[in-house]
Amino acid sequence: MAAERAARVGTTTALLILVVGAVVVYGLDQLSKFIVVTNLAEGEVVPVLGNVLQWQFVRNPGAAFSLASGMTWIFTILAAAVITFIVWFARRIRSIAWALVFGLLLGGVLGNLTDRLLREPSFGLGHVIDFVSTPWLIPAIYNVADMAIVSSMVLFMILTIRGVGLDGTRDSKRVDAAEGATAGGAGAAAPGS
Repeated sequence: MAAERAARVGTTTALLILVVGAVVVYGLDQLSKFIVVTNLAEGEVVPVLGNVLQWQFVRNPGAAFSLASGMTWIFTILAAAVITFIVWFARRIRSIAWALVFGLLLGGVLGNLTDRLLREPSFGLGHVIDFVSTPWLIPAIYNVADMAIVSSMVLFMILTIRGVGLDGTRDSKRVDAAEGATAGGAGAAAPGS
């Protein structure tokens, strides 16, 4: 009974973190894109920190680095599939770190999907608004949604490498607990034999 209640509390907290993370990322993404579209001309470059950080308004019909720009509809379908998976999968998450991974991913994918659905040239084929340029670091122009997606993937790799499960426990602790339960069960059976 107490374990079930603790699991529900963990799931509720994780879901709350996931939703809040997604809403914050989505809100920042859409607000920043609105500001860019209303204040910059397409192609305009505004130095923020010289060549370290610049705003450069572009409309991206493709994926990262404008790859597959003629296949916008495929990215729309993939984004919808990712969102559907996260919503379906979310109830299994009990770890705050994993909730953050999926919250960042959900907010980022929703931000770019909104562009693909609602921006020109047409529904489902819209171009994503990109504006953050760091020419010294990577030769790409990106947005808040892209940064959230990349951050979620970095956190995903860290948690996976460290062996952190969706419930927040590490693989080594789960193995130790299983071995302890097995040894305890065998030890309890031995005296009665």
